[in-house]
Amino acid sequence: MNRAAIFYALASAALFGVSTPAAKVLLGSVHPAVLAGLLYCGAGVGIAVLRQVMPAIVTRAPEVALSRADLPWIGGAIAAGGVLGPLLLMAGLARTDAAAGSLLLTLEGAATALMAWFIFHENFDRRIALGMACLVAGAAILSWSGEPTLAGVLGPLAIVGACIAWGFDNNLTRKVSLADPLQIVELKGLIAGPFTLVLGLATGGSLPSMPSSLIAGFVGFLGYGVSLVLFVIALRHLGTARTGAYFSTAPFLGALVALGILDEPITAQLLSAGALMGFGVWLHLTEHHEHGHTHEKTEHAHPHVHDEHHQHDHGPGAPRQEPHTHWHWHDRLKHTHAHLPDMHHTHRH
Repeated sequence: MNRAAIFYALASAALFGVSTPAAKVLLGSVHPAVLAGLLYCGAGVGIAVLRQVMPAIVTRAPEVALSRADLPWIGGAIAAGGVLGPLLLMAGLARTDAAAGSLLLTLEGAATALMAWFIFHENFDRRIALGMACLVAGAAILSWSGEPTLAGVLGPLAIVGACIAWGFDNNLTRKVSLADPLQIVELKGLIAGPFTLVLGLATGGSLPSMPSSLIAGFVGFLGYGVSLVLFVIALRHLGTARTGAYFSTAPFLGALVALGILDEPITAQLLSAGALMGFGVWLHLTEHHEHGHTHEKTEHAHPHVHDEHHQHDHGPGAPRQEPHTHWHWHDRLKHTHAHLPDMHHTHRH
């Protein structure tokens, strides 16, 4: 298990989980689409600044910039996760209490995993499938009111739609996750944020007061910007479905914050749904996957150390200190060890 990557995924979940009830508070005075735009603008601007100052305060191997071949993947990710997802989430939160909305967001992990398994062919087994089934069952219990009406269904359906949009986003972002995560998030924020903000203003919204705008921007920087940077790093090492499973812990923290600051009630429905979701996440956390597999020959660039998967020569002037970044190749290799579907283990099963 890559413990550092697990920490990044859980930290990403924590930041996003806290942002959900915070957004719910802001929705009382800000148009949903305008708020979604402000959140992503805050993420884009904040990460752009961080990207400029990071080299001066942190010594690390340089990241690789996005290439022309990455543009279709990142473009699709921005459209799905940076525009459609936030719009649906804000619309859903406006019609759903924050605790329920936070737990419904666990479905993002299920949507991400199903797409990773059946569209992008990432491996899974019965344990992982059972974990996702528990997450979906918990969300179903949470959303059932006993007296379904159109008004009561629209909010949860919009949140489910946001989860599906983010599922596409996560799988498309996985395709470019070896590139600089700060650049990926900066582009998402600076493109999706202004677009969604203008859309909100054009559909009847208005800019909130300066204090509310700054608060929304700060929430977006932490809950969307920094959270997404950590998520992209985790994608490299854990794969899409597993990262999504760890990220599924976000709604639990969001629900706890909502109960504390919004004085929402603790119900048997909430507790039973949370227990099912917690069990589903635990099944993912305790997975062990090991078998003989083959790495096909490939070439790419990313920060790395010379482990068993990186045994290559260096030409004159190549960096020696590890970790380092340069264009390198992987010869065909067959071996057996415990692994996850990271960027070096994308083989079929």
